[in-house]
Amino acid sequence: MTQQENSERLLADLRTAGAFLTILPIGARHDYRPGGLAHAAWCFPIIGVLVGAAGAMVYALAAWLGCDAWLAATLCVASLVLITGGLHEDGLGDFADAMGGPNRERRLAIMHDSQAGNFAIVALILLFAGRIGVLAALAAPAPAGLALLVAAAASRTAMVVVMHFLPPARNDGLSAGAGRPSLRTVIAALLATALIAFPALGFTVGLLCLLAAVAIAALLAAVARRRLGGQTGDVLGAVQLLAEFGCLLTAALAT
Repeated sequence: MTQQENSERLLADLRTAGAFLTILPIGARHDYRPGGLAHAAWCFPIIGVLVGAAGAMVYALAAWLGCDAWLAATLCVASLVLITGGLHEDGLGDFADAMGGPNRERRLAIMHDSQAGNFAIVALILLFAGRIGVLAALAAPAPAGLALLVAAAASRTAMVVVMHFLPPARNDGLSAGAGRPSLRTVIAALLATALIAFPALGFTVGLLCLLAAVAIAALLAAVARRRLGGQTGDVLGAVQLLAEFGCLLTAALAT
């Protein structure tokens, strides 16, 4: 494969991942081939850094304009929701509602329902409060921004790991069409995340944040395997948001 072909392939992977993880006009979701998202999963942490950087800039701008830490954190979280189109929040809400189902078939059916139930509303309210709270606790744009970069990258890498180890829970839907990332892809995403985390937060805090993301992803994967028989797009959305919160909370407690 020539250097130009390699460059085109890398760019195509970035466009595929970006089109699914953000609302940025960099590609179309219907353009990807079956399994293409799994192939592009190595660059999930890169997309995460871009999303985190956007949120960090909003936080810094709000602080520069005189907003206090809580308002700056609120605007930051709002920008994260906007740039991702609420994709992960929708997944977490559906996942939370589904956990109340009496059996696997009913839980999967609940995930298809577009209505938000009580569990979804409570889960999202608590998570929004938690995300705003930990960003406000970091107090200044620099530590908040660095923690957000790491959390955004690590949480999206957690999605890649879960996609690799858990089969799709159903034969149709986004997760089934996305495919399962190879071990090589998982390793590439993990290495990229480590290269982001350790320079940004230092070895000790960076490692603690990564371990927090791993622990949360492992817990949710175990729940999804037992309750659903595998992962879905909603499971991955829940993994991303909760792993991101875990990273941010760890950074706030450790710094």
